[in-house]
Amino acid sequence: MAVAGLQAGRLAQRHCGFLLKAAEQFVRTRAFGWTPAVRRKAAEASTESADAVVIPSRKTWSREAVLKALASTVSRDPTAYPYELQDDSYLSPRNSAEFKLYTLSQESGRSAAKYFVNTNPKFFTKDFAEPHIPCLMPETVSLRLEEVSEEALKERISLSKVTAAVDMYDQLLQAGTAVSMETTHDLLDLICLHCDRDPVQEEVPQTEDMEQPGEEAKRRKGRFRHASDFMKTMWRENNNAERIFNLLPERDTRCYSALIRGMVKHGAYAKAFSMYTDLLNNRLTADVHIFNVLISAAPDVREKYNERWDLIADLLNQMSQQKVWPNLLTFNSVLKALRRCGPLARTQALLTLNEMKAVGIAPSLASFDHVIAVFYKSASNGQGKTNILQEVMSELVGSSFTCQDPYDVHFFCNAMRICLESKDLELGYKVQNLVEVGENWRMLGDSYQQSIYYGRFFKLLCIMEHIDEVLKWYRLLIPSLYYPNPQSLRDLFQALDTDSRLDLLPAIWKDIRSLGHDNKLALVEEVLSLMARDEHSPEVQESLAVCALDVKSVFDGDKGRPGLEWSTSSLTHITSLLLKANKTQQAWEMLQIFKAKNRVPSERLLNNFLSVCRSDGSCQRAVDLVQLSAAFCLPATSVLAKQVLAEFDLTEEQRAIVSELESAGEPSD
Repeated sequence: MAVAGLQAGRLAQRHCGFLLKAAEQFVRTRAFGWTPAVRRKAAEASTESADAVVIPSRKTWSREAVLKALASTVSRDPTAYPYELQDDSYLSPRNSAEFKLYTLSQESGRSAAKYFVNTNPKFFTKDFAEPHIPCLMPETVSLRLEEVSEEALKERISLSKVTAAVDMYDQLLQAGTAVSMETTHDLLDLICLHCDRDPVQEEVPQTEDMEQPGEEAKRRKGRFRHASDFMKTMWRENNNAERIFNLLPERDTRCYSALIRGMVKHGAYAKAFSMYTDLLNNRLTADVHIFNVLISAAPDVREKYNERWDLIADLLNQMSQQKVWPNLLTFNSVLKALRRCGPLARTQALLTLNEMKAVGIAPSLASFDHVIAVFYKSASNGQGKTNILQEVMSELVGSSFTCQDPYDVHFFCNAMRICLESKDLELGYKVQNLVEVGENWRMLGDSYQQSIYYGRFFKLLCIMEHIDEVLKWYRLLIPSLYYPNPQSLRDLFQALDTDSRLDLLPAIWKDIRSLGHDNKLALVEEVLSLMARDEHSPEVQESLAVCALDVKSVFDGDKGRPGLEWSTSSLTHITSLLLKANKTQQAWEMLQIFKAKNRVPSERLLNNFLSVCRSDGSCQRAVDLVQLSAAFCLPATSVLAKQVLAEFDLTEEQRAIVSELESAGEPSD
């Protein structure tokens, strides 16, 4: 019995796992037949017996989250052109002029496509994009409501049809229809924004009553400009904005705000302050936007520095009395106005920054740009200029910025200018490191401002940094971020010359050709001058000679382009480089170009050529050299002839020719 019981126990233990699995499968099979109520009760029972489980809140991801994550894993390729220029590798721009042509062509194509889509919306009704891309769909650009109603007025306001909106408003008044105050606000905003005229169309430039202020013109000089950049509308007396404002039975702060902001935007500064006085007389309270534009216009209505600051301080006091809370643009307007307040601006600028921090408003890049400009103008030496920038960079190190003020994009460019003028390389690196934090590179501004910034940074490197570091940055910046101009390349030549690395000139010349600067005669001659100036090792001389032959092809004209005009210096430098590399045949061909282009070789070049003939034992070439010198009627002909007669084993015929040339070249009494 005991043995039988032992065997039964062993058998049950062996098959226990199988029985458990079968039971679980049976339970799962039966579970498919449970109703939701039964399942809910079973779940509640299981949670009561187990520990409580905390379910985390659902994370909501944007549609671009995966793309952003993938983009963060890819770093910038310094050898590639910017992404927006990679549609056609053959047309990829090589310099700033081609970049301008390329980008303007792209913009022209986009404008043409947008015009076609908007004028023919019936052909673009399907939306295949996922997620939806609104800018690819047709926009409503034509008026659909023709009846006289407030809805038609709102439609014209939304489409920025200034003239049509004003006409519709007048028709509503003539019909005795009341217009809501909200719609009136929008209409005044539209009229004041565009100065009572329809917005300028890029393909139809307007010229009536347009002028460009001097300061604005200087700031925009050299940039990629649109038609609206060339024109500045001026506020006209008794325009539709003022007429509609005077017709209003009740005027609130928003109405005054629209007119005051429009007057300041379009140059009617004194009239804007008069309108503000009228607002106060009507026992109304101004908003923060009114104070912002009045503060920025204060230097334009006062002549003396102290009067300008007194007006700004008075406006700030009125803000406090009217309990209007300032914002970032308020303080930036104060700092911008202080740039035109002379010596007292330094003290007031620091007090303004302290006040910003006291009210809990973080300065933007524009705030620091205004402060730096104030101290830069007041500083008497370079040390004073960089001290304030050092303090600013210490405060901004490692920070990431977003654009909060239109003047934010001027900070980095102006900061690098101060670094360049003060020759402060360490500070320049700090500015560049801040640009590389996060997406701060977006704060460099448009392509023109980016070119200025990187040009200044590269010039600072060429002046102050070791050549190895200069070349490292050269490869990092060009051509992915910066198209060097001829002056930047000259700065690089100077850096190579300072560190005695002229052996790198052939590599730089290849870049010059790829960048399209090989048509600049002064730049090409400077390259030849540096290559031909010193003696180098045979290997270096060989590479310089090969480079010289490539330069010669530029003068001769290749790839269907016209060649450059040969000068005596360029011919001399190329011939000297070929002689130093023992390329006698090519050097002799260069001497023939002298004769064909009516250029006179120097006596030193002829002596160098004669030395090569002597080392090669080429008697006939030495005779030809004397004949060439005689053809140019050079005073050194007789001296060359004597050397050839004395140092070369000539035949009788050759000796007779040289002797005749010697006697003909001797000066007569």
